[in-house]
Amino acid sequence: MDLETWTASGIPLLRDPREFVPELHQRHLPQPGTVVVAVLDTLHRLAASASFAPWPHDTDGWQHRNALLAHLRRIIPHDLRLPEPSRTAVLLRCRDGAPGWTEQDGAWMWALRDAAVLHGMRCGAYIGLTPAGWQVLGDGRNGRNPHAGSWADGPVHTVTELPPRSVLDAPRGQRARRQVVEQPPPGEGAPRSPQSEPPWIPARVAAAEQARRTGTG
Repeated sequence: MDLETWTASGIPLLRDPREFVPELHQRHLPQPGTVVVAVLDTLHRLAASASFAPWPHDTDGWQHRNALLAHLRRIIPHDLRLPEPSRTAVLLRCRDGAPGWTEQDGAWMWALRDAAVLHGMRCGAYIGLTPAGWQVLGDGRNGRNPHAGSWADGPVHTVTELPPRSVLDAPRGQRARRQVVEQPPPGEGAPRSPQSEPPWIPARVAAAEQARRTGTG
């Protein structure tokens, strides 16, 4: 699908893309090569979204359509029983290179339109995310941030230093005795009172997933 055909197909305008694009980017922090499919409710609010990295050799619109449809089925029920669509499917594609339409964008546009119809939804906006910024293809709206490299500015989860495994596995009474034994002898430093430090709490580490899925509603 070329850009002229996409523009002439009556795609509904994305309401306030300067707020929507940063929100969607913050949820998924897409890197180049990542696709984010999102579903908007009747009030144009984000109802569900999923991000994934398609196989590099998958360049055909049919393959893209199948991937989008599979993720739509995982994150939200279909609307095929409704007399007319009430929700809208939107796609954001993060890639390297110059801004503007490419042949692969055309393949993803066709895939989004077909997957939306098969899931009982309207086909919504197509957003390109490149090093130059974001652009809603077909209506000219764009911005500098976020861009294809903005994922590196997101939160980084780290693991804090943990106590030795033998201390964690020991019963509570043995832990207390071991702490007393390990106190420095007189002259090497004043011993710390147990009440002077808070109890140790394991660090919370976010689990990493190959495909991030979020949903609200």
